[in-house]
Amino acid sequence: MDYTEAHAPTGLGDRIRTLRTRHGLKQQDLASQDVSISYISLIEAGKRTPSDAVLATIATKLGSSVEYLRTGRDGQELGETQLKVAFGEMALRNGANGEALQTFSEVLARRSALDAATTRRALVGQATALEKLDRLEAAIPILEDVFNDPTLAAGSDDWCRIAVALCRCYRNAGDITVSIEIGERALAELDSLGLDVTMDHIQLGSTLMGSYHMRGDLTRAHLLGERLIPASEAEGSYAARGAVYWNAGLVANSRGKLNEALALVERALAMMAEGDNQRHVAMLKLNFSYLLMQSSMPDPDRAKELLESAQQSLAEVGNADELAHCEISLADAEKALGHWDEAVAHAERALGLLGTEPRIQSVTARVTLAEIYFLRQDPDRALQYLKAATRHLRHFPPSRDTTLNWRYIGDLWQRHGGDVKEALQAYDMALSAAGVARTPHVQASLADDRG
Repeated sequence: MDYTEAHAPTGLGDRIRTLRTRHGLKQQDLASQDVSISYISLIEAGKRTPSDAVLATIATKLGSSVEYLRTGRDGQELGETQLKVAFGEMALRNGANGEALQTFSEVLARRSALDAATTRRALVGQATALEKLDRLEAAIPILEDVFNDPTLAAGSDDWCRIAVALCRCYRNAGDITVSIEIGERALAELDSLGLDVTMDHIQLGSTLMGSYHMRGDLTRAHLLGERLIPASEAEGSYAARGAVYWNAGLVANSRGKLNEALALVERALAMMAEGDNQRHVAMLKLNFSYLLMQSSMPDPDRAKELLESAQQSLAEVGNADELAHCEISLADAEKALGHWDEAVAHAERALGLLGTEPRIQSVTARVTLAEIYFLRQDPDRALQYLKAATRHLRHFPPSRDTTLNWRYIGDLWQRHGGDVKEALQAYDMALSAAGVARTPHVQASLADDRG
């Protein structure tokens, strides 16, 4: 078929008339001993529906297929399109996210030629490519539309996969409240089906655990992990089990149980390594290196080794945020080793990856640079970065990440900046971000001090 979607006929009669005209045929050319000219006219007017035999005869004369005349979709074209969608999905798995996005966009430009299942696959692929390219604001509306499609059966594989993607995208976009609302509703929907804990529960639950953790809701995250770990051992694949242990390790670390966290994340890494998901393995190495740096006996050499391995994988399959996370972690490892120039280079590369859009990691990169310059005895540069980080951090809503960054800033003002007032204000912001309200007289005093 060589016509564009904009000019594609919309009904059976319209398609017959369009093809007939294009081939220079008259209605009598489609007529036969069994089919009169007037009947052909009624078919083209949409007033009669021909039998399969009549339609087959008309299709032969028009050089078309019965499938195209009935649905507007050519069987061969649909097969080629499905193959193109499969290539797009392969490109995603190989980390060729730009190529995948172009492929899915080309497929969707001719949506009228697609069936419902292929359209959904292409839309989900397009949204996934946008997510991996860090274009979350473009990915989310596509996922919302597909998720709210009444033909999408709740509890199906597609439904669960899209729910997980929505939960993850909203979390990564910084809207943790919406992420949790979506995850909780979807998990409740699965529970209402009356099934035992399934793979869908495990995938959705581990994503929700990550959102709870980011919000600082450690109790809910821990309780969900206790529910999912036994189920993942019984039912889960290596990847699903690894995801549960991964999030459980992060929660254990936030609850102050570092040894338990190290054991859980190391087990997750071993499980993930059995699969072929480079990105998950790389992110686990990132988290494991962080825990190694937080232990009572930090191991920056091993952390650096893990991070350099993760960096190689993320260069192929990661997005800008993930690569920036890796660069900041490498800066921390080099800082611990006393390699100031290398530490600065990693932190500056992180800022370059994150661009000009507001990102909480941009704050972390600036605070990291401030600490490095304090350690290098360059207080002027250090204060520039520290003040910039403080200004930017005020624009972010309360979360575990904002709490940690305010604490980090307060510690730097106290240890290196020599400004008790700035340190106290940063600690006060950390408490507020953690949900600890100020008492009225303290709030008034701080307002006076800042006046």
